Amino acid sequence: GGEGELGVTPSSVHLTFRTERRVPKLGVMLVGWGGNNGSTVTAAVLANRMALSWMTKRGRKHANYYGSLLQASTVCLGSGPSGDVYVPFRDLLPMVDPNDIVFDGWDISSLNLAEAMRRAEVLDWALQEQLWPHMEGLKPRPSIYIPEFIAANQEERADNVLTGTKAEQMAQIRQDIRDFKHSSGADKVIVLWTANTERFCDVQPGLNDTADNLLRAIESGSEVSPSTLFAVASILEGCTYINGSPQNTFVPGAVDLAIQRGVFIAGDDFKSGQTKLKSVLVDFLISSGIKPVSIVSYNHLGNNDGRNLSAPAQFHSKELSKSNVVDDMVQANAVLYGPEERPEHCVVIKYVPCVGDSKRAMDEYTSEIALGGTNTIVIHNVCEDSLLAFPIILDLVILAELCQRIRVGVEGEGEPQPLHSVLSLLGFLCKAPLVPEGAPVVNALFRQRAALENLFR
Repeated sequence: GGEGELGVTPSSVHLTFRTERRVPKLGVMLVGWGGNNGSTVTAAVLANRMALSWMTKRGRKHANYYGSLLQASTVCLGSGPSGDVYVPFRDLLPMVDPNDIVFDGWDISSLNLAEAMRRAEVLDWALQEQLWPHMEGLKPRPSIYIPEFIAANQEERADNVLTGTKAEQMAQIRQDIRDFKHSSGADKVIVLWTANTERFCDVQPGLNDTADNLLRAIESGSEVSPSTLFAVASILEGCTYINGSPQNTFVPGAVDLAIQRGVFIAGDDFKSGQTKLKSVLVDFLISSGIKPVSIVSYNHLGNNDGRNLSAPAQFHSKELSKSNVVDDMVQANAVLYGPEERPEHCVVIKYVPCVGDSKRAMDEYTSEIALGGTNTIVIHNVCEDSLLAFPIILDLVILAELCQRIRVGVEGEGEPQPLHSVLSLLGFLCKAPLVPEGAPVVNALFRQRAALENLFR
């Protein structure tokens, strides 16, 4: 072809997909079980399992799973005689029913789950009263507490903590996973972090750059974050580990270990409110040929997450997770953006106890339009944080379990193999999707959803 033309040669690869149909009994262990998310997801599953309803000042409400991709959204299967046919996402393949999930977990606070639910102030009181007897007997196991990783203001909660060396604490976590698997009769256990955001951990050669070095660092008591200790314990027990906070739990050594052991890891950070909207809005603007030049996000929230994020080091972890969500969309448009060009991106988070779990997110998107014009979109987004996060927790563990049953192979190249240990397929649910080394990160929301839909088809 001539100057600047591309030659395209079509090629096709035949893949074989094999999915184990038997749905196992799933146990989920939450780190931070007594927090707002942990207590809310446990309450939600109980309320749905018992089909509870309760009166509010706006009438009777019934337990549901709104906000869950799997339970509350549908997929178009194709067209029939009477038009398009839609089925719930959960019906595409045999998946765990959230009502059947058994919960357990750890928390640095010793409150039982009924008390934790009351402390969180998320659910209507009439619902809490019905759930109380079912949650009172649930008590978190002692957790790993290394004060310098989270805000100092968390200290007063920390009355349920493990002692001993890092190696001894990690051994106890492994024992807890085995105990729960045995006592619950679960076929599989998945461990998910929904505890406080930690500060970032230094990545250093010789410390945490390989699986062997990381295991040695734990033995010698070197700096390893609580979340990385949980991740390593989970991987060594053969359990999928999902990181629901923005810190860098998955240091290179942890990723290395997961790949060596053939165990799934996924993360980072739940994509619930503001960031989900950002990944849609920026996609819409850039896809329309409009050029966002600045994105400014203010947040204020009053739950314990906000309290912990009021410390600078913990906020920095969150800021990083929220700020790279537009990169792939910017890189996809060389007409609007030069190679080094990207929108200015500013994220502010403030702790305001009065608003509780009802997080406020105020966004201003300023874009350049034709001939030097400007377009500014301002959004005020109020979302009840834990009520958005708990369906995401359920989607993450159910999808991760399903992925454990999928094998993919190229025809004529031997038996189908498991998916890669770094489960980037869960990106739809994560702010900063973890991907295998060298793979591009995709944050555009509808592409992420299409990836799930296409694979399951």
